[in-house]
Amino acid sequence: MHIAILTFDGFNELDSLIALGILNRIKSPDWRVTLACPTATVTSMNGVVLHAQASLEEAQAADAVLVGSGIKTRDIVNDATVMDRLRLDSSRQLIGAQCSGTLLLAKLGLLARVPACTDLLTKPWVVEAGVDVLNQPFYAAGNVATAGGCLSAQYLATWVIARMHGLDAARSAMHYVAPVGEKELYVERALAVVQPFLP
Repeated sequence: MHIAILTFDGFNELDSLIALGILNRIKSPDWRVTLACPTATVTSMNGVVLHAQASLEEAQAADAVLVGSGIKTRDIVNDATVMDRLRLDSSRQLIGAQCSGTLLLAKLGLLARVPACTDLLTKPWVVEAGVDVLNQPFYAAGNVATAGGCLSAQYLATWVIARMHGLDAARSAMHYVAPVGEKELYVERALAVVQPFLP
């Protein structure tokens, strides 16, 4: 199973790297998590340079795709050369986004008639794109999920693991990354947020 985290120039480190860290808690020979980028390297909003582990074309064939946010998302959604490389299909892929990544899903037509979550800064642009924005951290309908706020990456990761490997695997991954002394609290909160949206 391949999970691709779409990561563009100007990306928010918390979105891409928290999801990457949690998803990589699954230790299975068929489980692969990559940062999928439009170029060989991308630079974050704070100057961190990452090397792509997969291309946008490889993300099209992934079992799951997550889209983080960044300071250049509005430019990206208006760049046909990038958007044409994003042929995502919710009938065969789990697709999740957070914050301004939700705008990208809206522009790809993946949020038709589906409410979504995003951050407060991006909300007006997502509404302008014709999507009802919810005041909650996470929402999923079928194979499409959205989240709002940088630290909501944990909910997207929990959702992907629960959908692909089951609740026990999601619980174990969250337990590993949660702060000492608060592990049960973090695990139960993550599952409480995500579980109502599982099939």
